[in-house]
Amino acid sequence: QVQLVESGGGMVQPGGSLRLSCAVSGNIFSIYPMGWYRQAPGKQRELVATITTGGSINYANSVKGRFTLSRDNAKNTVALQMNSLKPEDTAVYYCHANIRLSILRPSAEYWGQGTQVTVSS
Repeated sequence: QVQLVESGGGMVQPGGSLRLSCAVSGNIFSIYPMGWYRQAPGKQRELVATITTGGSINYANSVKGRFTLSRDNAKNTVALQMNSLKPEDTAVYYCHANIRLSILRPSAEYWGQGTQVTVSS
């Protein structure tokens, strides 16, 4: 059974920093893009940042220059360093990965359980 286990998150003042981590566990063949999405109350889930196996990163315009995404392919982990946090960054953050369980099966989307990030003074 594949699991995406998230850690990090919490409450921070505006201008502060947080780091989110996500580890994929289980029997897998390959992981393709990994990253983070977020969902604020009353809003749709939106992309924060994703990274390919080769290291190409796509950031949402709203986080460019403030957030840094990194990936460790050997450990099947992805991390999001969030700096200069703003109140509008408040949301539940979800780890996402496109995973192939075996060479005989197509890849599928997997999600973590979500972790709350609150930016408030």
